[in-house]
Amino acid sequence: MPRVMIVEDEEPLVLLLRYNLEADGYAVETCTRGDEAELRLLEELPDVLVLDWMLPGLSGIELCRRLRSRPQSEHLPIVMLTARGEETERIRGLATGADDYVVKPFSTPELMARIRAILRRSKPEVVSSMLRAGDIELDRTTHRVRRAAREIHLGPTEFRLLEFLMQSPGRVFSREQLLDGVWGRDVYVDERTVDVHIGRLRKAINKGKARDPIRTVRGAGYAFNDQFAAR
Repeated sequence: MPRVMIVEDEEPLVLLLRYNLEADGYAVETCTRGDEAELRLLEELPDVLVLDWMLPGLSGIELCRRLRSRPQSEHLPIVMLTARGEETERIRGLATGADDYVVKPFSTPELMARIRAILRRSKPEVVSSMLRAGDIELDRTTHRVRRAAREIHLGPTEFRLLEFLMQSPGRVFSREQLLDGVWGRDVYVDERTVDVHIGRLRKAINKGKARDPIRTVRGAGYAFNDQFAAR
């Protein structure tokens, strides 16, 4: 599930974008202040950032500049939202490091199309309908999973969990990160729930003598084995 962060202080616009993005299959996080967004982005990066130019605390243009100056976020896809339509301002926004620039008021379908286009270029694995790793195939369109010639029946949570891990092979996710990415930041679930669903997922995909593609990292969390994915 692709993750989008919206940094915007106009509440009606935030609600509109959240509704449309979630309906299109995105996980959405929102922030209304530039300084708060900067702190959150130091902890974890989304797949794409939708960033308003004018924000309280720290302007969007300055936040964009700071993100581009840091190695961990220099390639983060950024769509800048602004009421400034002059050519000089568009050039300034793009020169600061924004990947795209949308002038308010804008068409929601157009913004959605631009987000999808940026993700196809920068992170094709998060928008592709099919994920493949080793002998495992996950089809986002039909919600089917196959391993070798065998179809694997997963519950909705186990499907999302496998999808989330397969998108970033080798990366270790803490239980808290898995809760945020799979269950959502607005849902309270005990961290031990992650262990229960990992156990169910393993039981479903590892029947027989199949090699376990999910790696447990003691004290840290879980990862989809990148060596398995490279096979």
